[in-house]
Amino acid sequence: MSEQALALLRQQIFSPRSVALIGASADPQKNTSRPQRYMRRYGYQGPLYPINPGRTEVFGEKAFADVTLVPGEVDHAFIMVPAPMVKKALQQCVEKKIPVVTIYSDGFAEMGAEGRRMQDELTQIAKAGQVRLIGPNCIGLFSSQTHLALSVNAVLEHSDIKPGGIAVVSQSGSMTGGLLSRGLGRGIGFSKLISVGNEADIGVGELSDMLVDDPHTDVILLFMETLRDAKHLARAGQRAYAAGKPMIVYKLGRSEVGQALAASHTGAMAGSDELADAFFKAHGILRVDLLETLFELPALIKGRKASLRHRVAVMTTTGGGAATVADRLGTFGVEVVPPTQAVIDNLAKKKILISQSRIIDLTLAGAKKEIYSAVLNELIASDHCDLVLPVAGSSAQFQPEIAVSPVVEADPKDKLIAVFLAPQADKSLTLLSEAGVAGFRTPESCADAIRAWRDWKAPIESPDRDEARVAAAKAAFDTVPSRQLNERQACQMFLGLGISTAGSVVIQSAEEKVEVSFPVVAKILSPDIAHKTDAGGVILNIVDAKGLQEAAKTIFTRVAHKHPKATIDGILVQSMEKGLAEVIVGFKRDPQVGPVVVLGVGGVLAEVYKDFTARPAPVSVEEAKHMIDEVKGLIVLRGYRGLPKGDCEALARTVSQFSQLAFLELVLEAEINPLIVKAETKGVVAVDGLVVRSDEKSLGH
Repeated sequence: MSEQALALLRQQIFSPRSVALIGASADPQKNTSRPQRYMRRYGYQGPLYPINPGRTEVFGEKAFADVTLVPGEVDHAFIMVPAPMVKKALQQCVEKKIPVVTIYSDGFAEMGAEGRRMQDELTQIAKAGQVRLIGPNCIGLFSSQTHLALSVNAVLEHSDIKPGGIAVVSQSGSMTGGLLSRGLGRGIGFSKLISVGNEADIGVGELSDMLVDDPHTDVILLFMETLRDAKHLARAGQRAYAAGKPMIVYKLGRSEVGQALAASHTGAMAGSDELADAFFKAHGILRVDLLETLFELPALIKGRKASLRHRVAVMTTTGGGAATVADRLGTFGVEVVPPTQAVIDNLAKKKILISQSRIIDLTLAGAKKEIYSAVLNELIASDHCDLVLPVAGSSAQFQPEIAVSPVVEADPKDKLIAVFLAPQADKSLTLLSEAGVAGFRTPESCADAIRAWRDWKAPIESPDRDEARVAAAKAAFDTVPSRQLNERQACQMFLGLGISTAGSVVIQSAEEKVEVSFPVVAKILSPDIAHKTDAGGVILNIVDAKGLQEAAKTIFTRVAHKHPKATIDGILVQSMEKGLAEVIVGFKRDPQVGPVVVLGVGGVLAEVYKDFTARPAPVSVEEAKHMIDEVKGLIVLRGYRGLPKGDCEALARTVSQFSQLAFLELVLEAEINPLIVKAETKGVVAVDGLVVRSDEKSLGH
């Protein structure tokens, strides 16, 4: 879509010149009366067209029996009729050439298969008629600057929305009101509030992308239950980061959605929530775990970018209160630093004596503004910390001038300041809010915000498609008609990507003679058996021809017993490979976030350890190195306690090459387990492989 077309769509959604209210009621007790009343209450000046075949006017405005009878152009229609009548209403909007339609009506995909069929029909009608849809099953939207209150949200009946720089996009209609009321309770001003409902067409990602270009929006908050619009959300996250408009998400749905698709260790290890985490981090989006943090974090990071250092200095007038936050930060692995000797010496010159404890406790120094201010400014000036965390006790409740005023008056320069108030101290919270300083009500939300800031990264740049290697892998892939490739076929495909694989031959019977260098491993070769060890289909460390013959007989017998209907392509005889560590490198095309690559501790216990990290695919070699650093069990490859170093360079290259599978649309899952990592400069070698073919239904998007 061109920039001009996008600008027009933003205008039609958030600043429509005229609005039709299809199903508008004249009964103030009904939800369907609210949008018209709200629009006028909040100052909308454009034409409103109530559509109600039973009335000639609604709240003093001329009503029409059918939207096609409206004399002028309509930018935006809001449909509020029962589900069986929505199709006809939408068809009339198409006939009227209304560009944007928001559907409040429920009874669609959220109700099951029949509702999904009805929703798909609406989507088809809208697409054919060049109409963009928001919803169905959404409670509407609000834009403070353009006085658009196109919503049935009950909160709008009783509250006045303060204009401000926070925009909220929510997949939950009922929570939109909850989020709004929580924000208002903190004195937060809003630019936009949007309920997206079932996201039949326009979703969270596309709306967030529009908000990046909204001059009235500084921070974008997302309340999400699932990811339906990953491609647009990735773009929005990257653009928001570049524009200095932090995007913060609170996501529900910590479940195992999509696990039924998994046929490999990778699928069993990497559930949807871990992949959602990886997705958010890769695209510059901060994720919070507590709902409170969603509204308390923006003041901390507004207008900022991710930083490389995250050292936290804690100062307090209440040792216990500070300990609650510091302890929580410790569970997240956040670095809480003690004052340097220079800080101690400088404060001593002012007759303020502190120790080198990780918490600078000023309780005994006396609760005085000049002391609190001196310590705060010394920490701001010091280069040993990146965030100063003042924790205030009872003074915040009864004497805010002691611990809160110094924070408000301070010039933080490039330092971040987060303030935790141990008591209930509404006046102090208001002072902090009005000054644009991040104030926290609980130690949990304070620590959650600092953890989210620590985890915040600039968006990852994806590498380009490696045309030659992707073509070679595709050529190997296209020769196999079955849904799942056997190990040899998978390894041939990996060779095409430039990945080293162990030498091997295939035998069809136990009596077949082969020329190999012993010792070897014998493995059943079948596209139907993903986990060969569980099937009794693997025998290691075979030292001679007689041993190979016996091993082959044993494998054929075991597998015939456990998998009598499996297609058997023979036995793979493979050279035994040794190294410093075994890793698993996996790929999956997740139904929510799209293609991802996974790296973890490998071998038969990969699922037990669950020591892995993930990224949206493809990844660069440099990003693959970061992945290696994140897997705890791979510390052995980095020369831990004098152990020999592994070839991390070769491992990073392999992960990057493997991630190019993202460009092969029909690959649903793939895995190397194990990939043997040898000593530094000696390379890596794949000794087992799995590839699962997809179809359009499997992809889920």
